[in-house]
Amino acid sequence: MSSKRELIISKIRDGVVIDHIPAGRALLVLRLLGISGREGGFRVALVMNVESRKLGIKDIVKIEGRELTKDELNLVALVAPTATVNIIRDYEVISKFKVAIPDVIEGLLKCKNPRCITNQQREPIRSRFRVLSREPLKLVCDYCGTIHELNDIEKYFGLA
Repeated sequence: MSSKRELIISKIRDGVVIDHIPAGRALLVLRLLGISGREGGFRVALVMNVESRKLGIKDIVKIEGRELTKDELNLVALVAPTATVNIIRDYEVISKFKVAIPDVIEGLLKCKNPRCITNQQREPIRSRFRVLSREPLKLVCDYCGTIHELNDIEKYFGLA
């Protein structure tokens, strides 16, 4: 029997659970992963503003039938640096780890500077950003020096 304070969400057979997402950022995480709910295929559970001893309140995302690439984990780390990822196989957690913001982010984001060489179609150059600060998030474009913050990433993915 469960207490009234316990959250009941069905287990997933195979997939990923992203826990300890800062409150209000779960939708951004789904957007970063290209999950809109319209494409079908993946069963997704989204819980927002859940009590958390670690964060006060948090969001949780469960995605059945989906694995995350290293690039996707790096994107999640940018917007949810406190997140933990649980890999689920046959209803059991087989791996659990914290995401980590890499020192360099390459080819995952566009520079917001329209004049940056990475935004010129004639130049086949992938964007590259160095992390200046993890909290608050600040990235600098290696090519033009433009500073990017969390709200710039939200704008890029259409959530600001």
